[in-house]
Amino acid sequence: MERAEAMPAQTRPPGVATVDPGSVLLPGHDVPLGRYTTVRRLLPQRTRRLVGAWCFVDHFGPDDVAERPGMEVPPHPHTGLQTVTWLLDGEILHRDSLGNQQPIRPGQLNVMTSGHGIAHSERSPVRHPPLMHGVQLWVALPDGARAGAPDFAHHAELPRWRDGDLDVTLLVGELAGERSPARVHTPLLGAQLELAGPAPAGLPLRRDFEYALLVLDGAGEVDGLPLSPGALLWLGSGRDSLSLRGEPGSRLMLLGGTPFEEPLVMWWNFVGRDHDEIVAAREDWMAGRRFGVVADDPDPPLPAPALPTVRLKARDRSGGFHG
Repeated sequence: MERAEAMPAQTRPPGVATVDPGSVLLPGHDVPLGRYTTVRRLLPQRTRRLVGAWCFVDHFGPDDVAERPGMEVPPHPHTGLQTVTWLLDGEILHRDSLGNQQPIRPGQLNVMTSGHGIAHSERSPVRHPPLMHGVQLWVALPDGARAGAPDFAHHAELPRWRDGDLDVTLLVGELAGERSPARVHTPLLGAQLELAGPAPAGLPLRRDFEYALLVLDGAGEVDGLPLSPGALLWLGSGRDSLSLRGEPGSRLMLLGGTPFEEPLVMWWNFVGRDHDEIVAAREDWMAGRRFGVVADDPDPPLPAPALPTVRLKARDRSGGFHG
């Protein structure tokens, strides 16, 4: 399996810029989500599939939804992953097949663990704030957890602190001696960083983690490289610290984790290990098995798309294929 330090030698598609021997700037692309929302998909990409166990990064907004329905994603299934939802503006109502109905607002965290299978929907309430802005991330579950029971947790209170001119909110994992209440199954980090002043700000990092940085709004600078919303900066591993500066009020998302060494097949809303596992999940969803029913949702479940005509192949974290 290719290691992170081999990334700069890879062939990159147009628009993927080499920054330095340990960093790669990955542009996102727009993807429709539901009927009214377009997201900026930043992970996975051809040259970088994972950051730790983070396997999927969607950044949406800021969008003016004052005269629009906002997010409207009908019931759909998941296997083999956790969804991590974080808002900067707006409100979304989560419903799932365990019977949970939970609104999420800025500064709160929703973590849904699919295990062997769960279904959920995500909708803006009828009366919702005029702006919608946030991220949804997926975490690949390791073999020891991916066949377990589904679960959902809402965290209204998270660790927050100021370090010089940097305000930190810890979503997932541990940082600077603080620990998030969110349960994860591999060593992982997710944190929002808000620049509170013009002075450079530093954060301690773990050398055994690989990291990436996303600008949510405003503008930032990492190691002299200017960053703006719309791209993911892959930082690699082997770093002891991170130095940031930028416009006061700018918000960034730092993602990290130990390299996830299990090959993955990601197709539609399923994360598995091989083609047959994905086929079985699709068949169960279409037959009304395994995933349960999302009660009180106004729309019917989304049908699964047709499978490709070739067998799906597992990929490692840097895009290489496995048998």
